[in-house]
Amino acid sequence: MTPHPTPADFALDLTAQEMQRRAHVMEALGPDWDPVEVLRGEEAAYDLLYSGLDAEQQRLYDQLVTAGVLPARGHGHAAP
Repeated sequence: MTPHPTPADFALDLTAQEMQRRAHVMEALGPDWDPVEVLRGEEAAYDLLYSGLDAEQQRLYDQLVTAGVLPARGHGHAAP
């Protein structure tokens, strides 16, 4: 079987499906979902995660911040 000389033009518009998916996500989150509160909770969790580091952990944390792997928190050091 020989291939077709020109490729077929194939396009699929998923805009309607994407809008439906987003509507379902928002419905599942419910009316009480507060994105600002969620972000505050995430920040508090990161502060807790990087708190109480020993000297070696703090050194590694500082290296990762300097390398751009982790964002700086506080004054360039993990929370105490």
